Amino acid sequence: MPKQGQSVESCILTEFKKNKGDKVAVGDILFAYETDKASFEEESKVEGEVLAVLYNEGDEIPVLANVMIIGQAGEDISALMAGAPAAAEAPAAAAEPEVKSAGVAAPEVTVHETAPAVKVEGKRAISPRAKALAEKLNVNLAYVVATGPEGRIIERDIEAAAASGARQTPLAARVAAETGMTAPATGSGLSGMARACDLGASAPAAAPAAKPASKDVLESGDDFEVRKLTNIRKVIAKSMYASLQNSAQLTHHLSADARRIQALRKKAKKALEEGRVDVNITLNDFVCFAVIKALKKFPNVNSHFLGDSIKYFNKVHLGLAVDTDRGLMVPCVKNADDLSIEGLSRNLKQVADACKKGNINPDILSPEAASFTVSNLGNYGVEIFTPIINLPQSAILGVNTIVPRPKDLGGGVYAFVPHIGLSLTYDHRSIDGGEATRFLKQIATEIENLEVEF
Repeated sequence: MPKQGQSVESCILTEFKKNKGDKVAVGDILFAYETDKASFEEESKVEGEVLAVLYNEGDEIPVLANVMIIGQAGEDISALMAGAPAAAEAPAAAAEPEVKSAGVAAPEVTVHETAPAVKVEGKRAISPRAKALAEKLNVNLAYVVATGPEGRIIERDIEAAAASGARQTPLAARVAAETGMTAPATGSGLSGMARACDLGASAPAAAPAAKPASKDVLESGDDFEVRKLTNIRKVIAKSMYASLQNSAQLTHHLSADARRIQALRKKAKKALEEGRVDVNITLNDFVCFAVIKALKKFPNVNSHFLGDSIKYFNKVHLGLAVDTDRGLMVPCVKNADDLSIEGLSRNLKQVADACKKGNINPDILSPEAASFTVSNLGNYGVEIFTPIINLPQSAILGVNTIVPRPKDLGGGVYAFVPHIGLSLTYDHRSIDGGEATRFLKQIATEIENLEVEF
């Protein structure tokens, strides 16, 4: 498993492109995997045959751990298997490699079980990896044929049972455990999956073949479908919940006169058309440029709250919330305060595009990478919202849409003027309300008086 960035300790294996027994050429894709928020594919560096697969799809694998064994048919892999993870039960079949060369004995592979057996369904024993796989695939253990030592259910038994259709919904499994009722081998759910209403019933009469359910669908009915969370959704859910549970968050709202940045936007478009700049500078780029200027004047906001200490940054590492098909990502532009408006715009677009393509460097996605984050929902017409802090950062700015608001132009004259909404959420453990208010006002002042040359 490759190490993608210094902050990544493990990756989720999402899909095998090659399986045991497949021929492999240099450059072939072996498997797909993802970090917290970025996805990758691993290419083969050698040619040969896949002799063993040491993990299952969906497993979280430590970086630099062996995932597959590639070699020549009949090659002795016992030394590698002895160091395989948690008994390497997934490739149990690899302990019996096919040897096509006459007169060559199949090498013996010893599988070392390190975890004690877990008793389920009475006196039946099941390995920890098999138990986890059974829960993942919703396999009904009552119909699993055990082939492990001393009648123990092992992982390949679960795979065989899942392939034969001996599956049940999570609700059916829970009700069966609570009531002692038994689910039939074939139920009334999708692909013959046993549902809670099938408990205690005999197998139903032959029914029309159901369309196979997606592997992400846990349960479905006439008017609903239960899908498992994607890995990214799990990460987002965990981090957002932890942010609200472990900090004292408060949001202040303010608006700034947007006439200045609107005028600058027009100048930037004209400069792009005339070739004086080579990047399309947006309103959000101008807002981020103003935020950086404000952070340099309020260094306490440009910080991380660490519980019993605060980390203050001398440089501005600006995070930008990016909406992608795979979920929300927050890449970071390092040393953003060293960049011109053109450089900032170019860098923000580069990290956003990398997120959308799925090849972003995980190191700049880490919450610790950025010192402050901007989240812009103005393009969606959102007039006000409460952004959630990307801990351990001390604050985050939400940028809203531009709306006309009445303003005193002096001399008793009032007019409707375009204003851009600003929502600052800050951690009250790190920043006092007065300082947060002054910082938010400073952002508005920078927006209203921004000076940029093209």
